Amino acid sequence: MKTASRLSLVIVICFAACRSFVTTTLESELFEEAMKKVANPQLIDVRTPEEFKEGHLPGAILIDIKEPDFDKVILNLDAEQPVFVYCRSGRRSLKAAKILEKNKFRVVYNLAGGINAWKGKDKAVTIPE
Repeated sequence: MKTASRLSLVIVICFAACRSFVTTTLESELFEEAMKKVANPQLIDVRTPEEFKEGHLPGAILIDIKEPDFDKVILNLDAEQPVFVYCRSGRRSLKAAKILEKNKFRVVYNLAGGINAWKGKDKAVTIPE
């Protein structure tokens, strides 16, 4: 990774850590780098179960934002640890990130462009058998 990109990542992470309850939207490369910096990242796919079965980021768990109990299910996550959230294109995940913010999650990262952007960079996806 180029020095400028690393510096940008450090600045983004520090800025996000200093702010309270504000989402940071990151491009695929920075999203991936930020996840690598966390021991056990909470990676959340907020798409539907059908979309999840078509392929998801490795290690992601499914919490469908369209489910009526979404607000309650996210409370099972650790609000003190970073949460990485994505969907197909970034719209639903941004909505989910705002819900996480309202529930006092300190550090939330949204994947810009969603899994479509991730795949566009030829990054790995898991397809269940």
